[in-house]
Amino acid sequence: MAQDDIETIEEAAVPSPAPRFPEDLTPPRLPFEGTPGRGNGRGRTSSDGGRRVQPRAAEVRLPEPPRSPDLAADPGDDRGPAAEPAASEAEPAIIKQGVLEILPDGWGFLRTSNFDSSAQDIYVAQAQIKRFGLKTGDTVTGQVRPPKDTERYYGLLRVETVNGVSPEQAKQRPNFDELVPIYPDERLVLETDPKNVTARIIDLIAPIGKGQRAIIVAPPKAGKTTILKTIANSITANHPEVILMVLLIDERPEEVTDIRRSVNGEVISSTFDEMPENHMRVADMVLEKAKRLVEAGKDVVVLLDSLTRLSRASNLTVTPSGRTLQGGLDPAAIYRPKRFFGTARNIEYGGSLTIIATALVETGSRMDDIIFEEFKGTGNSELKLDREIANRRLFPAINVKESSTRKEELLYDEDSIKAVYQLHRVLSGLDPIAATELLIDRLKESKSNKDFLKTVSRTGRNVD
Repeated sequence: MAQDDIETIEEAAVPSPAPRFPEDLTPPRLPFEGTPGRGNGRGRTSSDGGRRVQPRAAEVRLPEPPRSPDLAADPGDDRGPAAEPAASEAEPAIIKQGVLEILPDGWGFLRTSNFDSSAQDIYVAQAQIKRFGLKTGDTVTGQVRPPKDTERYYGLLRVETVNGVSPEQAKQRPNFDELVPIYPDERLVLETDPKNVTARIIDLIAPIGKGQRAIIVAPPKAGKTTILKTIANSITANHPEVILMVLLIDERPEEVTDIRRSVNGEVISSTFDEMPENHMRVADMVLEKAKRLVEAGKDVVVLLDSLTRLSRASNLTVTPSGRTLQGGLDPAAIYRPKRFFGTARNIEYGGSLTIIATALVETGSRMDDIIFEEFKGTGNSELKLDREIANRRLFPAINVKESSTRKEELLYDEDSIKAVYQLHRVLSGLDPIAATELLIDRLKESKSNKDFLKTVSRTGRNVD
């Protein structure tokens, strides 16, 4: 090829110089531009003052904005952020459920196991909580995605249900504090078979209604755990519509295992080897979950063992008020346990929260006695266990003379309440041990409480 032809080709390859701009119209330098007048290895420079040739507009690639770390919801979706198209096409949807715990920063987690923090928790963005009006204690079911390389938790992509209903229905629910409490007027029948004497005595002496606030006064070794298991199993057998939760605070681990294997219901625990702060957090979560279910019109029963240990944990975690009662109890420590116990109520026009709690007495601790005195007048049903009766090996060791329920006439029909009153009159003339022994013997001779009350009505005072 001739030398003239080579020079012609090289001149054609050099682009024309960029047009000059007035000083006030000079375009801003892009991040990848080199120093004017010098080649930076990324493009040619013109012979006109060393100005670099500007790339075409189509060649500029601006970085995409990063995805929000809190999975901000898509405005076009009324149930939360949609899954990424690539992920939804390649992988099947993962559906998980948990109980929401909202943290002070506004976002929360769906807890999946005993309300403890774990790697299986599901992150819930603050935007989702605000959009659906979610509260601590809500049972949320939804589509989730697994954690990515730099993440630790699953992320909630789409809310499917809240407490068993659609998110739209859940937003219309009433506030628990605005619901009207009334006396319990529907009895939780515990009697299951003739041999279940414990349940039959409770039905006759201290009946439990939906919305009851009941205390089981329990000295050591009087059989409170057995009575709690009997109540729990009787409720699940006779009232499948009731949601049962058992809360064990400061208990022995082996006792937790025993109750989990014996009770057909949800068992939540915080054992004695855990911090008092965890006792209070777990109790608050159980209470909030129960309130959310009542707002949805459900009947909920919470069995608490024990109210005394919950108060002890509150005493260790509360900010000191500067005052101290006998036994070292801070007066401010009783507020949170009272709020827990006082939440039990029967709701007008549907829903109820029944709390049956044990209170420890005769433990040798002055603090335990003070705690019981604080709660003595707050319940509307009291079942008292007696150590002397237990020492006689009479079980259930229930003091039938000192156990009772307020407004019990609302829980019986007219004929039954007359027979129950007659039974109380007969038992009042005996000492506690003889009264309990007589009632146990007569119940073993009858097939049901209904037959027993008919016998009481016919014989009058001649029950014995």
